[in-house]
Amino acid sequence: MERSVEPSFITGEIKAPPSKSMTQRAIAAALLAEGESLIVNPSYCDDSLAAMSIAVSLGARVEPGPDSMRITGSMELRETKLNCGESGLAIRLFSPIASLFDAEISVTGAGSLKKRPMTMVEDALKQFGVECHTTGGLLPLTIRGPLRGGECETDGSISSQLLTGLLMSLPVAERDSVVKVRNLKSKPYISMTLEVLKDFGIEVSNENFEIFRIPGRQKYIPRKWEVESDWSGGAFLLVAGAINGRIKVKGLSVNSSQSDKAIIDALQMAGADVRVSGNDIEVSRSAMKAFEFDATDSPDLFPPLAALAAYCEGVTRIKGTSRLVHKESDRASALCEEFGKMGIKISVSGDFMTVGGGRVKGAHVSSHEDHRIAMAAAVAALGAEGTIYIKDSHAIGKSYPAFFDDLVKAGAVIHE
Repeated sequence: MERSVEPSFITGEIKAPPSKSMTQRAIAAALLAEGESLIVNPSYCDDSLAAMSIAVSLGARVEPGPDSMRITGSMELRETKLNCGESGLAIRLFSPIASLFDAEISVTGAGSLKKRPMTMVEDALKQFGVECHTTGGLLPLTIRGPLRGGECETDGSISSQLLTGLLMSLPVAERDSVVKVRNLKSKPYISMTLEVLKDFGIEVSNENFEIFRIPGRQKYIPRKWEVESDWSGGAFLLVAGAINGRIKVKGLSVNSSQSDKAIIDALQMAGADVRVSGNDIEVSRSAMKAFEFDATDSPDLFPPLAALAAYCEGVTRIKGTSRLVHKESDRASALCEEFGKMGIKISVSGDFMTVGGGRVKGAHVSSHEDHRIAMAAAVAALGAEGTIYIKDSHAIGKSYPAFFDDLVKAGAVIHE
């Protein structure tokens, strides 16, 4: 679906969307907890729907409601084919959980997920004695457990998602486990996982995020659990206000473990007018300057940061581009290509992206079927000199289905 976004000044209040990362972790925890859990403020984006479907296949009863999701946990295998959609977290989170079963299970996905490397999952599970095979390093995965615990070494430089899957599955294995991680990136996401585990009654200790010790035979405790609002989605709204608006984004906790809350630091470095009051953040349009920012631990911020930097005088430098290759698109090259069409020069050298601020022009751009590229283009369009037409804008459904609706409510002129 193509949408056009006109230059628009946005005002008012927008509630930040719920976190899909937290929703998926909560679904996994509720699946593993025998009894009824209530997940409040869940995300119903495409990735969360995939996690819900997998939980049902693995034995849970899932009852979605408008403001909460009721999950009755039970590990009773119903389906031996699991489809993770396009969710990288789902494939790396639920593959270790699926390996708890003494049964052959096939795990597959769709879209760009079919091109993402899966050897990391295979290597880790094999170290625990699980039969696991990729298809030439890619999906589908074939898994046969049971996962009994033990020791494993894995690399955390590309993604921390597999570690999350191991940390959530190993507590219910019959033996104690030790997981050693090299070069772990995105430590805040592991902090998020550890928070969820603790809240559901699971104990895991770690030494400097390098060695994780997981006692076996633990039991998840069902509970009521509220999902935080999502900083990665909220980041686009905050940047939109800085570009051409006066917007208050509600529900974003500055005390969150989410790494993407660092968008506040970037906005302040750029000289944006930012006011924080409790869990409400107001950002207004102002003259902005180039900045330097390290996004190694928050790679999902690259798209909104690129949009922000396009409106900053001078050349902005952002570190961490090595984290962008295995996303929904090759995100660094997608940003270079699509912002180039809008008259903004973006280049990548080594681990750095540079963005030259300037006048954003009307253009026809593509989302590359990447939700964050679509949202970055839409936000950049708000202060442009012409209309931005975004091909495959439906990609936003992966994380923030209401994104365009929320912008329209705030005054953006958007046509389908």
